Order: sequence, then C-alpha cells, then structure tokens
Amino acid sequence: MIQRIQSLYLLIVAGLMTTSLFLPLAHYVSGLSEYELFAFSLKGADYAQPTPYLGFMLLLTAVVPLVTIFLYKKRLLQIRLCAVNIVLLLGTLIFIAIYYYLGSRFFAEFSYEVRGFNIAAIFPLLSLVLTYLAARAIFKDEMLVRSLDRIR
Repeated sequence: MIQRIQSLYLLIVAGLMTTSLFLPLAHYVSGLSEYELFAFSLKGADYAQPTPYLGFMLLLTAVVPLVTIFLYKKRLLQIRLCAVNIVLLLGTLIFIAIYYYLGSRFFAEFSYEVRGFNIAAIFPLLSLVLTYLAARAIFKDEMLVRSLDRIR
C-alpha cells in the first residue's frame, strides 16, 4: 500500500541503497592514479580487490525494505523487518568504515593528494533514519488498529 507514509519511507530507502550499489563509496587520488571503493570491489586502473561482504550487505539492505512494503497486512512482522534492516544498515556503515580504513592502509606507501568519502557513503546513514521513521509509523498504525478493535 503505497499511500501509507511508511511505504514511501521504505521505498526511498530501497532506492537509496540500490543507488549506493552502483555509485563509488570512497575515492583515493594520487597524481595520475585514482582508486574507488565500490560495493563489490576496490578498483583502480591497474588494481582490483573484491569486497564481497560490503556488496552483500548493501544488497540485503536494498531488498529488505522492498519485502517489508508488501507485507502491509502483517504490521508486527513489518516492525521486526525494519529492526532487522536497521541492524543491517549499521553493519553496512561499519563495513564501509572498515574497507575505507583498509584501503587507506593498503595505499599508505603512496602520497595521496585526495582521499575521502563520496555522497553514496551517506546513503546508509540517511536510510537508517528513514527506516526508523517507517518503523515508528508502522507502530502508530498498529496502535490505531488495536484501539479500534477495543471499541467494537
């Protein structure tokens, strides 16, 4: 049911996390060489290192909100799936930080002019807030339905 605000929150979360699957999360630039951290690899012109755990976490955090949207008749399960997605998003943020740190250590012998996070690294944090808002809205719906059941 797209007309519910929590469905819109979850749809935005799914879109943000799907976008972060394809955009670079971090970058390292030194002179002529440039390296970027993507969801499934750390790539450069002459270097590629797989990062499967980060990619898998990003993929899960993109799929769980979509599944949650279509379980609109089971609000308690939706709340639990939102909690699972919050944990997955926290794990994703931790993996991004770990791979950024490992990339910095791996390229430590190079003198870097620029290194930092790209805009896609903020998407899990924004999704974390939106997932919390969705869970809160689902809980409000559940309380409203329970109060109406008491009246009957």
